[in-house]
Amino acid sequence: HAARVYLLSEPVDDRMLGLFAFVPGRITFQFDPGGMAEVLAKFRSSDGSLQVAQFFLGGGEPQPWSVLTYGFLHADWMHVAVNSVWLAAFGAPVARRFGVVRFLLFFAVTAVAGAAMHYATHAYDLMPVVGASASVSGAMGAAVRFVFHPDAPLGGGFANRQDERAYRLPPIALLQVWRDRRVVLFVGVWFVVNLVFGLASGPLHITDGDVAWEAHVGGFLAGMLLFGLFDPPYRDPYDDRPDERAAA
Repeated sequence: HAARVYLLSEPVDDRMLGLFAFVPGRITFQFDPGGMAEVLAKFRSSDGSLQVAQFFLGGGEPQPWSVLTYGFLHADWMHVAVNSVWLAAFGAPVARRFGVVRFLLFFAVTAVAGAAMHYATHAYDLMPVVGASASVSGAMGAAVRFVFHPDAPLGGGFANRQDERAYRLPPIALLQVWRDRRVVLFVGVWFVVNLVFGLASGPLHITDGDVAWEAHVGGFLAGMLLFGLFDPPYRDPYDDRPDERAAA
């Protein structure tokens, strides 16, 4: 974001945004160009909105890479700051648990999941989507699977387990997660906050653009449901004994 703000000229930055931001209407154009033409017809040229919509639709190319690259772009510094704070809080324990490669793959998958959920609810939208919020939400969803373990950071017994093992505990089963009141409360508050930010971001001037809260939901659900695909096999990091399961 700093490179975009301080190094790129406005025309170059606009081209970067048009090339790498996720625009649902580009995909829809592939099978319903008539429908997209009707969408464009609703824009007014007098206020410049038609030109903006035409710019982001471009030639109608789907640009499939944008379902991932949109996560590297942000609307403004506030957007960057909010994502950075939440990533530090929830991404750090998940990254420590997954390791570098697994975490980066996880980050990419949750970004795609966020784009997919946004597309499902905004198939004909020409508003570009940017930001790592879907992946950050994915880290929150993943964290739910282990941070509420009795001996984990939020499990109540962390005072006696302030070491690496607190982030290596066996994950809580998906069905068991929903029996924990703390998890249910956390998820409920998270959904309400995202809904409020999504609906009120404009009037409250929280950011310069609308909040794509549906993408956040997609990332969160993917992080929670796909956690097991990225979580490495459990082993106590302080146990130097040979892995008996491997020997067997």
